[in-house]
Amino acid sequence: MAAGDMASTRLGARRQHLRPLKRRGLVLLRLTAIIFALLLFCEFLIYYLVIFRCSWPAVKTSADAGGLGTPEPVLRVMFLADTHLLGTVRGHWLDKLRREWQMERAFQTALWLLQPGVVFILGDVFDEGKWSSSQSTGSGCAGSAAMAYRPSCSTACGILPDRGTNPRPLHRQADSQPLRHQAWADDVGRFWKIFRHPPHVQLRAVAGNHDIGFHYQMNTYKIKRFEKVFNPERLFSWKGINFVMVNSVALEGDGCDICSGAEAELLEISHRLNCSREEHRPQECGDGQQLPASAPILLQHFPLYRRNDANCSGDDAAPPDEKYTPFKERYDALSQEASRKLLWWLRPRLVLSGHTHSACEVLHGAGVLEVSVPSFSWRNRNNPSFIMGSITPTEYALAKCYLPCEDTVLTTYCTAFGGLVLLTLVHAGLVASPFHFGWNMLRKFKTT
Repeated sequence: MAAGDMASTRLGARRQHLRPLKRRGLVLLRLTAIIFALLLFCEFLIYYLVIFRCSWPAVKTSADAGGLGTPEPVLRVMFLADTHLLGTVRGHWLDKLRREWQMERAFQTALWLLQPGVVFILGDVFDEGKWSSSQSTGSGCAGSAAMAYRPSCSTACGILPDRGTNPRPLHRQADSQPLRHQAWADDVGRFWKIFRHPPHVQLRAVAGNHDIGFHYQMNTYKIKRFEKVFNPERLFSWKGINFVMVNSVALEGDGCDICSGAEAELLEISHRLNCSREEHRPQECGDGQQLPASAPILLQHFPLYRRNDANCSGDDAAPPDEKYTPFKERYDALSQEASRKLLWWLRPRLVLSGHTHSACEVLHGAGVLEVSVPSFSWRNRNNPSFIMGSITPTEYALAKCYLPCEDTVLTTYCTAFGGLVLLTLVHAGLVASPFHFGWNMLRKFKTT
């Protein structure tokens, strides 16, 4: 009997010892499940919940107007702007990880839910392309070997250097060329990982000042390097719709080689568009392939000239303290002269631009609408968004799709973390359970 009592006593003691361990394991399992559910919601599900509310706008077609014949095809287009993929100079690894994951999840979710036919990125795809140095000589407004023996284009044209930019000696730039080339290749690889898309989806981009530099930093090498990643054509026709993609950085109007070439190219596009509008094709139009007889949609990085953002409204417009800041021509927006040329040469029916990181709608000339597309990245604004367009050869309709707000995600994390800390303290007995505390207070209230 004594031996049996001792065995049962040991078994009971062992069970009592294992019971706290079992409870701790159960609590740890619950905490792990809660953390996993939190990550799943904040890093995946929230994008589906937010973007699911977006829908393509309805656009009038010939069938809606009671017309006969084949209805006009509707092209669904996504317009993004200012993704600013960080590089090696200013890119902290945590900043890269957080913001690039946000853009990847937003873009991939939008592709899966909305299924666009074409995606346009309106400049500043990369953040540090302007600092990459040339590996070969070339004409332009900056960056050639001959610049060591003559004034730079920025000096000769009376253009001030970029704020916060310190020019480096040419031999220092040459020493860092292999590193810069590798950095550019890494940035491009990350871009295609984030913005991967199926073959049937067209993805096009226009150059921004962070991709090729402002006018005084721009050179042929940087432009060709950008065009090697993205299709270099300026005129893109798809489903009877003409899109003109302008290198707005080159519209300085100072007669430099790149600027003259850009204007000559736009004049050629203008000629082809005018020929497409003629019912009887004149001889000067030649026998080349005729464009669709559709007024073009103008896509560029810099917005057309406007004084400021004072007339812009909406949740994603510029903050009140920035709205009345005057725009500097050729820096914050195109010059008045360049804007007039584009509207006169191309006669677009719609203009979309980026650069400001904020939303705005402006009417130019004879009622031509310009839409400034906000930044797609949390790095530039708390509530990023993109534009959805349903477009036919004669009509268009636009809608905005907001992405999850960064402060919503951070608030969710902080609230959940505070709750987990409280649960852990309650389990450890360091803090009284809120349920028991409330029950005791209620009993005391009843007894009094």
